[in-house]
Amino acid sequence: MTLATVRGHSPRAAGAKMVVSAEETWGSIGGGNVEAVAVNRARALLAESATEPTTFTANLSDKAPVEHGVQCCGGEVTVLLDPLPVLPAVAIFGVGHVGLELARILARHELDLHLVDSRPQQLSDDALAPLSDATARIHTHHVPVLPELVLGELPVGAHVLVMTHDHAEDAALIDAALRTDKLGSIGLIGSSAKWTRFRKKLLDDGHEPDALERVTTPIGLPELTGKEPATIAVGVAAALLLAFERELAVSRGHRAGSIEQAGAVVEAPSEQIDERR
Repeated sequence: MTLATVRGHSPRAAGAKMVVSAEETWGSIGGGNVEAVAVNRARALLAESATEPTTFTANLSDKAPVEHGVQCCGGEVTVLLDPLPVLPAVAIFGVGHVGLELARILARHELDLHLVDSRPQQLSDDALAPLSDATARIHTHHVPVLPELVLGELPVGAHVLVMTHDHAEDAALIDAALRTDKLGSIGLIGSSAKWTRFRKKLLDDGHEPDALERVTTPIGLPELTGKEPATIAVGVAAALLLAFERELAVSRGHRAGSIEQAGAVVEAPSEQIDERR
């Protein structure tokens, strides 16, 4: 939020800025009643998933009605409350042939892109050179052991895509993702036969059948049947972009449907190839 205009005396000059989240604040527009009111109003906008800016004017007089103590500087201020868009987040576990092709596409968009791999060479400067002009904010995670620990570091609502070179690693990641409530969609590359094996093991490990519905496999667009890494990547990226648009529409109230539906990664043909590399 911004102290948009100031008439007379005020604790801060016009242009003072402050950032407010659901639990924290950064900066100050002058403290006291006006700041407390602004913080409350900002958090109400966040709770409503508001996207349009709004303003309010406060009189800094001992005769003005107050909620959080008197401010008698003698001036008048207008505060601009401007909700900041939350960037979508995607985590690709396994930056092999498909993972890198997918990262190249997603890197052209405004989002947080997390690249996770247990193999150091996959995240080297040379390997990631195609992402050097990325618009996205790239976060690399080289985790030689237990890459599933990265799941706890991801932003709330992050979309997870599992496509490592190792089926055992894939299985551990899916198991951990299902135990992490804050995630968005969970996608797994591979065939229906692979999922049949995974599903049996996950059920044996105590997951409820309904919980397994969080996993989409295969991933991408069903209309794209090619098995080339670049083709699979295009389908997965398109499905994600559609999910982002639906999430935005839901948050603005422009579209019926649940956030769960909006967050799903669209299912692809049943015989999708595995990453392997």
